[in-house]
Amino acid sequence: MANDTAMTIAAVARRAGLRTSAIRYYEGVGLLPAPARSGGQRRYGPEVLPRLALIATAKQIGFTIAEIATLMHGFETDTPASVCWQVLAAAKLVEVEARIAHAEGMKRLLGEALRCGCLSLDACARILQGVGAPAPNGRC
Repeated sequence: MANDTAMTIAAVARRAGLRTSAIRYYEGVGLLPAPARSGGQRRYGPEVLPRLALIATAKQIGFTIAEIATLMHGFETDTPASVCWQVLAAAKLVEVEARIAHAEGMKRLLGEALRCGCLSLDACARILQGVGAPAPNGRC
């Protein structure tokens, strides 16, 4: 890497919109290769910026650090990137759909709580569990 294109960790962090600690963390977990050093300081080439953008995108769509590591290092080197994304996206989509179903259930229960006419929490809990008689006003 030519010295004129080398960036300090602070410069990389500034350009990527990250903290230097995040960059060190990504190095530590293997998402970024160890950079060259000059005078004891990390020096990065311009290729680190697209890698950091990839990590940011993967995080934005909900991938964990472990999943991002799988995306980057968990496939044979000749596996097309599209296949890597498709494998991980299919699994993540199942997870997201389960979260959506859970959130919809939460929304239904919150709606019931907004319509609740019970006089005590115990009565409300019994009705919500289907164990008691309906509340006098016909609603929980």
